[in-house]
Amino acid sequence: MNDIIGRYDNGIWIRILGSALTTITGFMIRPFLVLYLYEQLEGSVILPMIIVGLQPLCGLFVSWFGGSWSDRYGRKPLILIALTLQMLCMVGYVFAEDVWQYALISIINGIGFALYMPAANAQITDMVTEEKRAEVFALMHTAFNVGAAVGPVLGLLMFGWNPSAVFLLSAITFVFYGLLVWFKIPESAPMLLSWTESVQAPLQLSSKPKFSWAEHKVLVLITLLSLPVGLLYAQVESTLPLHLQSNFENYRTVLASILTFNGIMVITLQIWIARKTEAIASHLIIGISYALFAIVSIGYGYSSIVVWLFVAEFVFTIGEMMFGPHMQKAVSVMAPKEQRGFYFSVYGTSQLLSRGLGPILGGLLLSWSNGEVLFTVLAALMLVAGYAQVRVIRKYN
Repeated sequence: MNDIIGRYDNGIWIRILGSALTTITGFMIRPFLVLYLYEQLEGSVILPMIIVGLQPLCGLFVSWFGGSWSDRYGRKPLILIALTLQMLCMVGYVFAEDVWQYALISIINGIGFALYMPAANAQITDMVTEEKRAEVFALMHTAFNVGAAVGPVLGLLMFGWNPSAVFLLSAITFVFYGLLVWFKIPESAPMLLSWTESVQAPLQLSSKPKFSWAEHKVLVLITLLSLPVGLLYAQVESTLPLHLQSNFENYRTVLASILTFNGIMVITLQIWIARKTEAIASHLIIGISYALFAIVSIGYGYSSIVVWLFVAEFVFTIGEMMFGPHMQKAVSVMAPKEQRGFYFSVYGTSQLLSRGLGPILGGLLLSWSNGEVLFTVLAALMLVAGYAQVRVIRKYN
């Protein structure tokens, strides 16, 4: 145990602890937020999807600059600002009553998330050597899935009791995590560290990465080709609960159960899979993960009994355990050290764009047809994008 703890900087373990705490309360909210808004807005399908989609769509524009800001001004200030904004939004949900209030809160929450992720991922890249990054990103993914394992069950219970308590508890965890970052994690941005050692560094500090298609073509391509994966995640938080509602009487319990199962499997297997796949060519691992995600899409769309949903969720678990850490490692290796935040912010736009458009497009398709059609279309997109992604990464390597 001491060997595991001593393997990484204390700042990494604080990040892992903070991520676990905030994602527990996050997963208490996320699976049921659409259902909560669906009830609050008197049975509208599209309005909840638009509100949920506003969060990442508005964050998309901020994310493009957020990574560059973390390179110039530091990881720590951006992380603290992001956690503060997200804390305020959780409090805001308690008092919101009108559609425009929910929409405004979602926009601000999206800005907070968009500021947080590029700075947080760049901070890990600063602290960890290249050969250990896939493992650390896998550890972070495990921490996120502690929330996925515990949060949905707690959310199922607490949303039935008092939804306001869920939002307030989430706000408290953001405050606690922010205090840990403030007092325990030092600044790690290379440009700011060099500023303390050389009087020439302030000249570098004023520079800002210029985006060039020729220079960043590979980064843009892998970002665009990651969109279908993000679209699948977006459906889990938006249209899947409504699709389950039309097929299962106890749909809330079914949703909480499969998400908890996913979290437990990731906690159990993530580090083992990360170590076993570390030496395998990236394009092979990522190609397999796209194929698995296509199978999951079909499983979500056509499972009429609970056991097949669990099978689909297990396949989803294997796919995400391979996809996330290796894609993040690929971006970290590709990025120059003075532009790590910028690279992660560009790659992060894939998640934000898909989480923004996914609920809206999925909601429209669900309204026009049914869940089977929606998830079949998503499976086809996954196969096409996966084939192209394999070619891009293999050529880059």
